[in-house]
Amino acid sequence: MKKVAVLGSGAWGTTLGQVMVDSGQQVLIWGRNKKVVREINRRHSNRKFLKGIDLPKELKATTDIKAVLEFADVILLAIPSQTLRENLDSWKSFFPRDLPVISTLKGIEVQTQLRMTEVAGEVLGIDKSQFGLITGPNLANEIIMRQPAGAVAASENPANIEIMQEMFSTNYFRIYPSDDLVGCEFAGAAKSVIALAVGIAVGMGYGENTQGLMITRGLSEVARLGGAYGANPLTFLGLAGIGDLVASAQSPLSRNRSFGEVLGKSGSIAKARAQVVKTVEGVYSAGAMLELAHRVGVEVPIIEAVSDVVAGTLSPKDAMTRIMTVSIKAEI
Repeated sequence: MKKVAVLGSGAWGTTLGQVMVDSGQQVLIWGRNKKVVREINRRHSNRKFLKGIDLPKELKATTDIKAVLEFADVILLAIPSQTLRENLDSWKSFFPRDLPVISTLKGIEVQTQLRMTEVAGEVLGIDKSQFGLITGPNLANEIIMRQPAGAVAASENPANIEIMQEMFSTNYFRIYPSDDLVGCEFAGAAKSVIALAVGIAVGMGYGENTQGLMITRGLSEVARLGGAYGANPLTFLGLAGIGDLVASAQSPLSRNRSFGEVLGKSGSIAKARAQVVKTVEGVYSAGAMLELAHRVGVEVPIIEAVSDVVAGTLSPKDAMTRIMTVSIKAEI
C-alpha cells in the first residue's frame, strides 16, 4: 500500500483518487477550495466537478498542503498545467525532494515552452529520474463511473513505472508501461491542439472525412515534432498518442473539442471563452507547440493554424483554407 498525496481536488485529481483507493492505496487529496474539501470528507461527493457521483468513504481531503506532503510517500500532480510553476514556487521550501513525483498534466508552459516534468524539475531541483507520468485516453467522467479504460505509465526510471502500475491497476483501469517520457508528454500536450482543430471543423459544419483528415494529419505533425526532440515515433501510435487524441477529438466530454465547436460555429474566440468557462489546455499550448516546432524546423500546419485562430489573427474559415492549400508531400 502506498500513501499518495494528490495535489488537486478537481475532476481528474478526484477521479484518480478513487482509482487508487480501489487499487488498495491510502489517498489524501489537497485542494484550495474549502467547500469541495469539506464535501469530499463529509458527503463523499464532489458535485462541483463530478455531479451525481458517490465517492469512496476512504477518500480523504485537506486544505493543508504541508500536512498532505508530510503524509505522502508518493506525490501526484493534478493541478492545471499553467499554474504548476506558481504553485510549486510557493511550496518548494517544504516540498519533499526524495519522493517519486507523478504528473497527470497535459500541456506545455506558455512562457518557457517546457514540458510539465521539466517545469517541476526546474522549480524543485529534482532529477528527472524521480518523475513519472500517467496519461492516455482518460476522460474523468467515464473513469469515475468505473468504465473500462487504459493508460500509459511513463518514466525513464523503471522503479517509478512499477510504482504507478501498483497505484493505478484495477479491474477497470489497465496500465501499460513506457520508458518514453518525452514522447508521452508531447503526445498529451499536442492532442489538445489537434482536438481543437477537429472541434473547429465540426463547428463549421464539416463531417467525418474532415475530422479524419485533422486527426491523422495532426497526429503526423505531432509524431514528427516529438521525434525531433528525441521521442520514439511509435509512442504516437499507442494509448498516449492516437488513443488520447481520438478520445479528445471525438468525445463531447472533451473541453478542447467543445471549445473548438463553439469557435468554429461562432468564428469568435471571445464567444468560445464565454461559453466554455473551464480550462481548455489546447488554447494555451497551441502557441507553445508552434514555438517548439519552429526551433527544430518541423512543419506543423494544423497546429500553426490553430495557434493563429486562438490568437485571434486568423478566422476559422481562413484557417481551413490555409490547411487545404499547404503543399503536399509524401504521406509517410
